[in-house]
Amino acid sequence: MEKVLLTGAAGFIASRVAGQLLDRGVQVVAVDNYNDAYDARLKHHRMEALAGREGFTFIEGDIESKDLVERLFTDHRFEVVFNLAARAGVRYSLENPDVYFSTNVDGTRHLLQAMRYHDVKKFILASTSSLYAGLPMPFTEDLPVDRPLSPYAASKKAAEVLAYAYHHLFGLDVTILRYFTVYGPAGRPDMAPFRFIRWIDEGTTIEMFGDGSQARDFTYVDDIARGTILAAKPLGYEIVNLGGGRRPTSLMQLIAAMEERLGRKATIDHKPFHNADMMETWADIGKAERLLDWRPEISLEEGLDRTIAWYRENCELARALNI
Repeated sequence: MEKVLLTGAAGFIASRVAGQLLDRGVQVVAVDNYNDAYDARLKHHRMEALAGREGFTFIEGDIESKDLVERLFTDHRFEVVFNLAARAGVRYSLENPDVYFSTNVDGTRHLLQAMRYHDVKKFILASTSSLYAGLPMPFTEDLPVDRPLSPYAASKKAAEVLAYAYHHLFGLDVTILRYFTVYGPAGRPDMAPFRFIRWIDEGTTIEMFGDGSQARDFTYVDDIARGTILAAKPLGYEIVNLGGGRRPTSLMQLIAAMEERLGRKATIDHKPFHNADMMETWADIGKAERLLDWRPEISLEEGLDRTIAWYRENCELARALNI
């Protein structure tokens, strides 16, 4: 790779992908619209770490704009497109499904169409483990994910299917990555790891939907970023899980580990479990190991140490963010 397009670049995962690509000497044309899905101050914080780096070009814009996408492909010659721009989050998709489909589906379509006409062959699409809701664990890529339980999951499934159509019709090489719960420094403030750390540290009561037995296959962000870059190899059309691959960790176990590191006890307010949520996620990562020679390297313990270190170093920002 010499030059790539990276969408959603100010996002949690994409900003780490950008950093790792730049470390490898790859030129990165990065696009983000700084939307209000969560506090944009965190997005600007992530981009400050990349600003000024050699080979990094940032363009503020939205892949929902066909004109912007066409201009990007006219002005640059890309070998690979990493589409990590997305509206994420299950619960908010019930309130405002329109923005999920306009970004996750229409934005994806604009990129695929531009790739078709500008002869760019490799497409990497960030997808989600939310598609596996209700299916037996550990989740394998061949499970029938045809009954999504939220508009968010439905929008990601639609993007996957659209990408397959362009692979079939126009020969695009497509790798779809189904991410499992990602955590780490500068993580999303609307997700449990960030919120729990802050609430425990502040002495604020944790709002927990369910009894805390629900569990996730937590995966450290730098492992996810590394796997995303490895997926740039030619594969035809493949769907690949990127997850921890270990037995899932319950929310109560996660909180206990945070309490130990923060030196404070959590106060928890249990609320009814939301029926759009999943009780457990657990990735089978055998395919990632075979195709990408990828497996996670950072344990949950080490990952939490790094995450809490970032929180302490950036406490003023972390405490000011709207969550």
